[in-house]
Amino acid sequence: MQLLVIVLNKTEYLGPLLTCMLERNISGATVLDSTGMIKVISEQSVEPPSIFGSLREFINPSRESSKTVFMVLPDEKIEIAKSIVKEVTGGFEEPNTGLMFTIPLSYVEGLKMV
Repeated sequence: MQLLVIVLNKTEYLGPLLTCMLERNISGATVLDSTGMIKVISEQSVEPPSIFGSLREFINPSRESSKTVFMVLPDEKIEIAKSIVKEVTGGFEEPNTGLMFTIPLSYVEGLKMV
């Protein structure tokens, strides 16, 4: 079992992504609103460290929020899910598009595998 985490900076991909997952028998996602560190710092009244000033040039602080998707999947479905993410989003090679990673799970309770 693995935890697949997908951070979508381009939230318009969320609906098509989840629909495509369901069409390929992958379900059980939890979706949360999320906000990046630079966005939070830019909204605070505290003066950020100087490094953040130059980072703002590369990051879009006007973006409302991101969507973070969590999915606990059996190992055999991870590659399928990753390929769906790449297919729907075009991948995350470009800066500020998203992030995807997995974490191995040694224990899961309360999950019914379909």
